[in-house]
Amino acid sequence: MLLKGKKALIFGVANKKSIAYGIAKQFKEHGAELAFSYVNDAIKKRVEPISEELGGAFTFQCDVQSDESIAASVAEVKEQWGDFDILIHSVAFANRDDLKKRYIETSRDGFHLAMDVSAYSLVSLCNAYEDLIKPGGSVMAMTYLGASRVITNYNVMGVAKATLEASVRYLAVDLGEKDVRINAISAGPIKTLAASGISSFKDIFRHIEERAPLKRNVTTEDVGKTAVYYASDLSAGVTGETHFVDCGYNILGI
Repeated sequence: MLLKGKKALIFGVANKKSIAYGIAKQFKEHGAELAFSYVNDAIKKRVEPISEELGGAFTFQCDVQSDESIAASVAEVKEQWGDFDILIHSVAFANRDDLKKRYIETSRDGFHLAMDVSAYSLVSLCNAYEDLIKPGGSVMAMTYLGASRVITNYNVMGVAKATLEASVRYLAVDLGEKDVRINAISAGPIKTLAASGISSFKDIFRHIEERAPLKRNVTTEDVGKTAVYYASDLSAGVTGETHFVDCGYNILGI
């Protein structure tokens, strides 16, 4: 059990199809103790049964768009655990309209929203929780190929993910001073609640299955297993990286 004795905060579980759920499930199987965030009462109703299923220690409210909410969540985690080892950032959002129009037509408010929730939230959480993450700890953020390639209808979310990946590199320097690692996992398309907001997602999903070297799409279990590696001591010398889990699709050209 690679994560026995380790405590993990999971940000971003929406339901059992979530990438964060797949990660949490693998963490549980490898012995980690879990705690889950929720943004509001509606999400709380979804998260609490998942926490119970996976033997979560507690759930806590955290709206990543609010510094006050983040600070309150830090106080609660400190009271419950004192410190912890792993932080999973699986949080992203953009206005549906901004994913349908041309990127050039992205609204100012929509741009700010996507950047705030999908990228800056990683910075704010790392800053707020820095003193609670134990030496040897690990932070992970979820990204996508659209950060470096143009993906149809991904638009402002691709730009936000590019910012997220750049932030991982800069945060690696800051957190590294305390022997804490941070990496990004770039998963292939998965049928999650977030993915449902992307037009023609079904076409993308089919395309990957036909073209990827492994001739299939990835699963949340695939991503979870990779996250176990990054959460464990097996990756003790790795930080600031973006790791693709997409059945090899990212290597392809024409």
